[in-house]
Order: sequence, then C-alpha cells, then structure tokens
Amino acid sequence: MLSFLPILTLAQASPTPAPAPQEIVQQQEMRVLPGQLDSVLVFNSNSPEVVQTEGVLLSTFPPTGKRFPTAHLNQLFNGRFDIFAHHIARALTPQDLRTLYLGIIVNNPGKQPVTIDVLQAASYLSQPDAPFIALPSFLENDDGRFFSGPGGRAVDNVLRGQRQDSFPAQLVIPPGQSRMLLNAAIPVKTLTPPLNGRSTLMRLRSTGGVYVASLGMFAKTNSDGSERAPTLDEWQTLLNNANVSGPRDKAPTPIEQTTGNVIYGRVAGVAIGSQWNGQLVDPGRGTLSIPQPGRAFSYGLATLHKGMLGTGQNQSAQIIKRYSDTAYQAHGNYGIQYNLTLPLQNNTTQTQTVTLAVETPLKREDTKQGVRFLQPPGTSTNFRGTVRVRFNNDRGLPQTRYVHLVQKRGQQGEPLVTLKLQPKERRFVQFDFIYPPDATPPQILTVRTVQN
Repeated sequence: MLSFLPILTLAQASPTPAPAPQEIVQQQEMRVLPGQLDSVLVFNSNSPEVVQTEGVLLSTFPPTGKRFPTAHLNQLFNGRFDIFAHHIARALTPQDLRTLYLGIIVNNPGKQPVTIDVLQAASYLSQPDAPFIALPSFLENDDGRFFSGPGGRAVDNVLRGQRQDSFPAQLVIPPGQSRMLLNAAIPVKTLTPPLNGRSTLMRLRSTGGVYVASLGMFAKTNSDGSERAPTLDEWQTLLNNANVSGPRDKAPTPIEQTTGNVIYGRVAGVAIGSQWNGQLVDPGRGTLSIPQPGRAFSYGLATLHKGMLGTGQNQSAQIIKRYSDTAYQAHGNYGIQYNLTLPLQNNTTQTQTVTLAVETPLKREDTKQGVRFLQPPGTSTNFRGTVRVRFNNDRGLPQTRYVHLVQKRGQQGEPLVTLKLQPKERRFVQFDFIYPPDATPPQILTVRTVQN
C-alpha cells in the first residue's frame, strides 16, 4: 500500500508564502514641524561604526603637537554639551578575540580647575545588556523594562532623567590635565559571531572650556595573560600618536549632488543642537485645531536631506567640525530629543475623538497625493524605541505614558493616546522622545479625528 504521509508532512512543512506588500495611500496632510534645534553642541562619534584598528574615533583636541594633526578638529566645549558615541567591535580573525575598549577623554587646557556635572548618562552593550530581540509593535513601558538594542536602552534612560551608577555625578579636571569620562569594554570573545556594540549618551555641563576625544584601543595584557583596561597615560599616548581608526566607512554623497544614489555617511564631528523644541499650533494662533472627522494631518520627525516627505524641511543638525570622509549633516538626529507641545482644540459643536500616533511611512516626496504605507509592512525594522506622552485624560487627571514602539518600513501607527474633546474644549498634549540610534529616519507624528 502506498503511503501519503511523507507527502502530507512535506506539504505541512512548506510555509505559505507571505503576501506581497501592497502600497496604500492615506489622505493626510503633511505639515512642516514647528520649532527648531537649540544651540547646545553635541560631540557625535559614530564613524567608523565598526572599529578594527586602534586610533582616534573623534578628537576635538588642537592639532598642535600631535603626530597626525588632521585627526584633531580643535573645538572647545563649554557649559552645556552632549556626548553621543555608537561603535561596534568585530574580530578581524577567528583567532583575534581581543577586547576593544572605548575611551572618552576630556582635557582642561585652562589655568583653573574645571568641574563637569554629569546630568544624565547611560552606556550599554549589545551583548549582554540590550540584545536586539523581537518585540511587539506597541508595548506600555512605564517601568522601562522593554528595549531592543543598546541605543534604544541608552536613550530611554536619558529620557527618564537617569544617570547610570557607573558614571560619577561630577568630574573635576585640574588645570592642564585630562581625565577619562568613559573607559568601557566591548568584548567579543564569548560571542558567536564575535561581534558586539556599545551605545553611549551623556548630557553634561562644564564650568570651563574642555577638549574631548573618543578613542578605540585593544585591552592590555597582564603577565598572567589576562586582559586589563588601558590606563589614562596609555589613552593619552594613543591620542598623541595615532591616526583616525579604521576601517573607514563609505564617504558621503556631496549635498549638492542631485542625481544617483545617496550615501549619507556616518557621523564623526561636532553638531549644533541637542533638543528640538516646538509648539504645534495653527499659523498666528496659540492652539492647534483638530482635523475634521475622518481626516488627519502629520508632522515629520527627523526629516533629512532627500527624505523630507514633501515638506521641504530638513531637520538634521548642522555639523560645524567633521572629518572629510564623514557625514555632512547629523542625519537622523540620533540622540536628539524632540519636545513637542500640542494645544489641541475642538472648534466644532460636537464631541470629537482624537488620536495621536507615530508612524513610519515610505520615504516619498509626493505627499500632496497622500502619505504612503505598506500593507502588510515591509521586513526591515525602521524604528525601535520608547516615546513619552503627557496629557490630562478625559476625567481631567494628569497622565504620563511611556510606550515602546517597533515599526517596520511602511507601518501605520497605533494610537499613543485617545482623547474625547468636548465642543470648544482645549487640551494640551506633550509628546517627546530621543531619536534612537538603532532606527532609520524619517517618521511622522499623526493627529487624527475619528469618524463618528
């Protein structure tokens, strides 16, 4: 007797092909995001992303007395400034499993001591601190226990005003001397493949001018063969004698080039702007009229060169010092906080239900014909991170809600908040988040009035 069991088993083992994504168009108006970046300087160290040779990742020290002067950009930081660093260690060979250390050194060139207040700070490894795990697209995250990737976890901590215990509250730097703000390992030895990353974000305030450098150095070896962290003297020697680290990333496409593919490049430089502050209101008014029932409008988040979603607005932070083979702008605004206030007003004579959502549309400029999404969404993850909304609920009680979002390319968003606004009622909603390093811009913030 013939048996059909193998055939049945084979059929059951063959998954049904996923349906091809269909492009859908939503008739929602794209608007320019009000507000602007502040003037706080940001030390932005993200190139080379993968570090396989020792050397300078980003140095704002003066070039005088350095073996490789072009590795140093000569920029002081004074008062409020931020440090953002995101780098990956990958073993050159299966046998070379040395631990890479990321060092951030700060120098006081003046004649008086300088105190640096560490306002908020966090630094995490991909393994084991914050592995990239699959999470649902929408998770309430009031206690901060949901994260996927070190960048998302680090900016979540800073958004909540936290400083990791590994960072001091203050660092005093004597005149003419240097100190380490970070001396942290990126181990690969026990990992398969031998690959690991570290994301760091610090908000700082100094009482005087300082120079800053991020450096990559392999662990030193003790007499018994064990590894140890580099010392301050060893970091200073590397700073004085090393060139920029490698391998170098792809050089960016010139901003003025209008044809061909765009390579944005990785950022290594000093940018202007730590926070984007905006009041989302109607022109010439102090309130934001909600859309008509069944309609919506949206504002771009982290729009960039060749990714303005039809608004003509490039929100990328300006870079004032950079290496010639790195990004021209701080595209994506990684580590930058968006603080947006929406004074919603229902100007109709009926009670209206209004929602607020973050969405990840297709990167298209023809948004006058509508904002485009995919159903089902694409396979690439374009956003993963926590956002915060603060508002008074329908009973008048103040609420603060943290939500961890994961969005694929072309994915529409679920409501972060749903409000029932009475006729002529005005209600404030505050929306803020720090753009996570493990995301792909741009996104949009959508205000929608539900059709009754």
